[in-house]
Amino acid sequence: MSHFVTIKTQIKDIEALKSTCQELGLTVLQNAKARGFGGTEVQADHVIKLKGPYDVALNQQKDGSFALSTDWWDGHVEKEVGKDYCKLIQLYAVHKAIREARKKGHLVKRQNQQDGSIKLVIQGC
Repeated sequence: MSHFVTIKTQIKDIEALKSTCQELGLTVLQNAKARGFGGTEVQADHVIKLKGPYDVALNQQKDGSFALSTDWWDGHVEKEVGKDYCKLIQLYAVHKAIREARKKGHLVKRQNQQDGSIKLVIQGC
């Protein structure tokens, strides 16, 4: 019995996701299988290989965004990407914003705040 749960997100840029995962010390594989409870595996367009026993599967939806699927059992995934992917999604937003600003020729300064938030200062050319 599969324990995988799918959440649709606004992840559309796999390169920004790869940068995010690199910062988290994780790897993104293309066309791979994600591990779940009891040896369950799910085929996915992309897989975030986690250090624990489970992974995160990403499958592209009709609108071009990616749905995230994982097995949340026993908190293994939450330890690495945050509750409901909050750490992963926050960092993805930072990497995506930086990429888009730089594409337009802007300078970007990233400032990690004491409360865990991240401040981006974007300056035009």
